[in-house]
Amino acid sequence: MKQNWRPGTMIYPLPAVLVSCGATPEEYNLMTVAWTGTICSDPAMCYISVRPERHSYEIIRRTGEFVINLTTEELARATDWCGVRSGRDHRKFEEMGLTPGHSAVVQAPTVEEAPVSIECRVRQVQPLGTHDMFIAEVVNVQADERFLDENGRFDLERARPIVYAHGEYFRLGKAIGRFGWSVRKKKKGSATRKPVAKKQK
Repeated sequence: MKQNWRPGTMIYPLPAVLVSCGATPEEYNLMTVAWTGTICSDPAMCYISVRPERHSYEIIRRTGEFVINLTTEELARATDWCGVRSGRDHRKFEEMGLTPGHSAVVQAPTVEEAPVSIECRVRQVQPLGTHDMFIAEVVNVQADERFLDENGRFDLERARPIVYAHGEYFRLGKAIGRFGWSVRKKKKGSATRKPVAKKQK
């Protein structure tokens, strides 16, 4: 039997990302965001939803740029800390020992320690209620070579990304399938024979 709950955001798990913003080193800031995701593949577009009272909100609204930095187990403490501390009172890069990197297209910094940094330019701001959605175009992606496999693909197991669900952070488990595996036809001769039980004497 299923229970009826009041309407809520129950789509879990979610990526826990560090969003970096600011046009100059003096205003560089980081905030943790879980309300984020992909909304279009061509052109590549994504979103973050941010409460207007957050320090980074006005920076992003004014500059029209931000960077989504994927997080890892090594970055878990910094990810949490940057979500509960305000950039009005703290220099987050310095206090968490993180390195602001140079973006290729936008002025907002990357996080050098992040395995992937997604440079974004705001195309629309949509007021929703408690949050405003920044709809953005992806203008460049930086990937750390340490986390690429021999084929140049992002290696999840090597990066050890974290996700967020119900106020907690989790590791990702092991892969259980590849896209399309449920409908892929088996190659001829690849079927395995069932073992035949031996008769007991």
